[in-house]
Amino acid sequence: MTQAERRYWLIKSLLNERRQAAVIPDDEAGQKRLLRSLFNIRMPQAVSGEFIEIQDAYLQEETKKKGITDIQMLVPIQEGIYIWQGDITTLRCDAIVNAANAQLLGCFCPCHGCIDNAIHTYSGVQLRLSCAAIMEGQMEEEETGQAKITPAYNLPCKYVLHTVGPIVTGRVTDKDIELLASCYRSCLKLADENHIRSIAFCCISTGEYYFPNDKAAEIAVRTVKAYKKATNSNIGVIFNVFKDIDRELYEEVLG
Repeated sequence: MTQAERRYWLIKSLLNERRQAAVIPDDEAGQKRLLRSLFNIRMPQAVSGEFIEIQDAYLQEETKKKGITDIQMLVPIQEGIYIWQGDITTLRCDAIVNAANAQLLGCFCPCHGCIDNAIHTYSGVQLRLSCAAIMEGQMEEEETGQAKITPAYNLPCKYVLHTVGPIVTGRVTDKDIELLASCYRSCLKLADENHIRSIAFCCISTGEYYFPNDKAAEIAVRTVKAYKKATNSNIGVIFNVFKDIDRELYEEVLG
């Protein structure tokens, strides 16, 4: 199959699964948007081996087209610490961190711009199934400041660490600060327990959760350094940013 044939097949399969009729756009951009939307709204339910095979081939080719960045290509700004600006779903390291919500099932809003949506989209439907299994096991919403681990499936990394950051309403409280720091500590501890040698953090709780970017950067760097010093961990840490302002903030904090 070509990419176009895979995309059309996946769209038809997802529409048939929903018993839904829809006009499939003729243009590539329209088809990609429709497919992503169908991925995003799909509930965690069983899927055929044929679907997985075609989906995996499609997503891996799409990521290859976007371009993959390997951690070996990066230059540390300090020993064992990196800043990298780009799409975290194209980063090849041992693990990336997802800023998840308390349901831990990914973003169900079609084509939403959050990192949770992007990671679930390009990892594939298996990721939501893995997250659903975790949630069924614990039978309650994910606690803010903790972390869970899943395979990364079709992403270039090996694992995804999911953490729920604090939602800021009004001024930043001491509790908000401690919960955000706990996200970083929990991820690092979980990574070390799973022999992960490199981890890429997104800007947890900024954006949709309204944590001020400058304070979030300071807490992230301070917490990572404190953890590495206290545990003698050799884990490589990448601070992944998407916006110029965040790159500038991390460069300023890290000197």
